[in-house]
Amino acid sequence: MSPVPSEPAQPEPTEDQAPQAPDVAEAPEAPLLTLRDGLPRVVDTDAGLAEACAAVAAGTGPVAIDAERASGYRYSARAYLVQLRREGAGTWLVDPIAFDSLEPLATAIGDAEWILHAATQDLPCLAEVGLRPASLFDTELAGRLLGYPRVGLGTLVETVLGRRMRKEHSAADWSTRPLPEPWLEYAALDVEVLLELREALLAELEQAGKSEWARQEFAHLLDHQAPVRHEAWRRTSGMHKVRGRRGLAAVRALWETRDRIAAERDVTPGRVIPDSAIVAAARADPRDRSALLATSGFHGRGAERYAHRWVAALREAADLPESELPARSPRSDGPPMARAWAEKDPVAARRLALAREEMTALGERLGMPVEQVLTPDYLRRVLWTPPATREPAALADAVAAQLRDLGARPWQVEQATALVVDAVLRADAEPAPTPEPTPEPTPEPTGEE
Repeated sequence: MSPVPSEPAQPEPTEDQAPQAPDVAEAPEAPLLTLRDGLPRVVDTDAGLAEACAAVAAGTGPVAIDAERASGYRYSARAYLVQLRREGAGTWLVDPIAFDSLEPLATAIGDAEWILHAATQDLPCLAEVGLRPASLFDTELAGRLLGYPRVGLGTLVETVLGRRMRKEHSAADWSTRPLPEPWLEYAALDVEVLLELREALLAELEQAGKSEWARQEFAHLLDHQAPVRHEAWRRTSGMHKVRGRRGLAAVRALWETRDRIAAERDVTPGRVIPDSAIVAAARADPRDRSALLATSGFHGRGAERYAHRWVAALREAADLPESELPARSPRSDGPPMARAWAEKDPVAARRLALAREEMTALGERLGMPVEQVLTPDYLRRVLWTPPATREPAALADAVAAQLRDLGARPWQVEQATALVVDAVLRADAEPAPTPEPTPEPTPEPTGEE
């Protein structure tokens, strides 16, 4: 064996040569999360559901639960897979499409606490199949209360538990049957660590003195329902390019027609025709099929197939009387847009500016997003029409009552009331800024001395 040559001696660095910093090794990547018990089979028979119910009922502690929808593929927001995990019961994957209801599973869970991530996304579709929690713990909301800058499940699991999750199937079409095995593994992993994540986040909440706040927030979520969007057609992307109320009526008619078609076919509306096609047709205002299909930008899978319905919608909009044309701005029962306050009510604008500044500082002190401290709409509503009294104690009581009526939780009322009262009183006391005097125009020289 040949001897290993020795390394040549390195010259000492001279005074004008700074020594090189040693290479810093990169932090090792967090280990990939894997299934502890292997991939469970999908429950899609009555016998399988009975077995799952028996296992869940015999388990102990809270139940981790998740649901997969087909967002971006289907019109409905129904659940196409329900995942559960409980100590002593293991993980179960249930196909809700195979059953009229999952109420037997609800009975098996009983009053056990649910653990969800981003509960508002899953509660409506779980309620559709008969699953409603008696109490819950939302790991995403807990992360927000603790001030984590990113609260996605994968990020929280890596930050809090030091493990890495795969997320490559998050946008899959979960209405597919049979579901591919890699998708099922992804779905099972979503509940694999929720029990452990809950314990870690609960300990942090208790240490931060926020466990009671979290309890109030979780209780508030129990009554959550999917929001009903009024005049949802106004969210059409690119609608700002359409001019006039008649053009808005065309957008509305096309949007509502597309929505009906999408509901009939159970496909996401954008797969019928995209928003850009609605805007293009509303701007061009074609009155027959050939003109519509010749319109630049009017395309999509349903453009030609439903051409007669698009033309009918455009004609309906064209024939509407002026009194039935949509307003340029959406109707609202709340205060005007914040940018309009200075013109409409300068004192209210000062109240809002002062309160926003203090709310930002409060959020920083509490270590959480300012919108988590108090819903911005609640703040605007109280500041636009505050109580009439200016006696501090009475004003505080009235502001607190307003916030409670709007839906603020007790901890939020406690944190925000003094801040709002201070903004109201200070805005009344501070004089409105004096407008700059308009300078007199310089007279034109006459040429006379």
